[in-house]
Amino acid sequence: MRNRPLFIHAARILLCSIWIAALLFPGLLAAGSGSAHAAGKTIVMGTSPDYPPYENVDAKNSGEIVGLDIDIAKAIAQKLGYTLEIKSMDFNGLIAALQTKRVDFVMSGMSATEERKQSVDFSDVYYLARNTIISAKSDGYTTLEQLEGKRIGVQLGSTQEAAVKDVQDATLVKLNKITDLIQELKSGRIDAAIVEDAVAADVAQSNPDFAVNYLPPGSDGYAIAFPKGSDLTDKFNRELEDMKQSGELDKLTDKWFAASSDKKKSSDKFLDFGILKGYVPYMLKGIYVTLLFTIVSALFGFVWGFILTLFKLSRIWPLRWFATAYTSVFRGTPLLLQLFLIYFATPQLTGYDISTLMAAGLAFGLNSAAYLSETIRGGIMSVDKGQREAAMALGIPSSLTMVRIILPQAVKSILPALVNECVALIKESSLVSVIGVQDILRRASVIQATEYRAFEALLFAGAIYYVLVLIMTSLAKMLERRLRRGD
Repeated sequence: MRNRPLFIHAARILLCSIWIAALLFPGLLAAGSGSAHAAGKTIVMGTSPDYPPYENVDAKNSGEIVGLDIDIAKAIAQKLGYTLEIKSMDFNGLIAALQTKRVDFVMSGMSATEERKQSVDFSDVYYLARNTIISAKSDGYTTLEQLEGKRIGVQLGSTQEAAVKDVQDATLVKLNKITDLIQELKSGRIDAAIVEDAVAADVAQSNPDFAVNYLPPGSDGYAIAFPKGSDLTDKFNRELEDMKQSGELDKLTDKWFAASSDKKKSSDKFLDFGILKGYVPYMLKGIYVTLLFTIVSALFGFVWGFILTLFKLSRIWPLRWFATAYTSVFRGTPLLLQLFLIYFATPQLTGYDISTLMAAGLAFGLNSAAYLSETIRGGIMSVDKGQREAAMALGIPSSLTMVRIILPQAVKSILPALVNECVALIKESSLVSVIGVQDILRRASVIQATEYRAFEALLFAGAIYYVLVLIMTSLAKMLERRLRRGD
């Protein structure tokens, strides 16, 4: 019972920390955007912007997502009187985003397959694409039969995956992005990649060493995906039909396919950092997102970890049991799984459209607290027991003893471990790119998708992370030296 005031004091610190974070970083607590029902006349589109010319990030200029799908979506939203908001995420998370009502519709070069129709509704087809085989010119594969026994790359969850599943003795390599497939093809890890024709044309324009051969047309075409029973489906179909009849859809298609054909070929050099020209400001903006996310996660994790430590040291067994079970669960499950659960399950269970940054901050803060609770507990236990007994003999309240006497000594002894946790948060922050947070690594992926070259952007991202970690460790050493002066 004597520890109760300390719990209340710690809870107050936690609430104050959250409010400080909200004041300093308003974007963190801002809801992502909300569905059409939550945000009135705003509709939210989900897309994976790594599929030019359908959608990609204009990193050299505005940093906005552009492409054929974006222009079609903007035209329809304007005709229907909606404000369009675009959410970026991985392709294999788009269907989940629809089902959890994180987005109102999806346009991302998505084919209306029978399998997907079991989960979502589709509009009428707005573009009929053909599959193509991309391979080295020296191989020049032209049919699926020639790929028997070969290593074939496809995008995870795409219709190309189903198109090649019956190729005999073939090894299927499934990757998240087209750019990853091209990189695998360049490095010789796969023999051929199967992609859609417009994307293949864009790849061939940048990579003259590749051969592109068309497969016979199938019955599937690209369509707009909606949640089951959405009232937007019929509205979008009417506008799509009007755009087809007026020729507006053909004009948009010609505009983006012509832009794709004008793209310059990529450099032949092994390393050419010249391709980063114009992208550096875009990459550096990712530092703010990474630091914001790291600071808030570390602050939240430390305060919540301290409360868990008090639970573990408490004489009240339910609190001890809760803290022990919490630590076991969060240390025993993958961090990426926790991130997905918080981001996708929160709107489905509560109706609250949690923002990407807030979901990431919560997931990393809760996970970090599980580890820090053990670190802080070790620091508190390392303080000489006689000091606590002396404070009790002098009649000093237990909460004051903890805050003024025990905790400062504990923090001093665990400072290196706290710095290691912050360094780990900075490096692990790259995981948040899977839910569309525009951190450093996500921005490097955007450049990779645009230039079809991986090394330069990834090396630049690695250099930024390394400098951030060096700065943090240097500041920690300065703080440690300052604290040691009082010893």
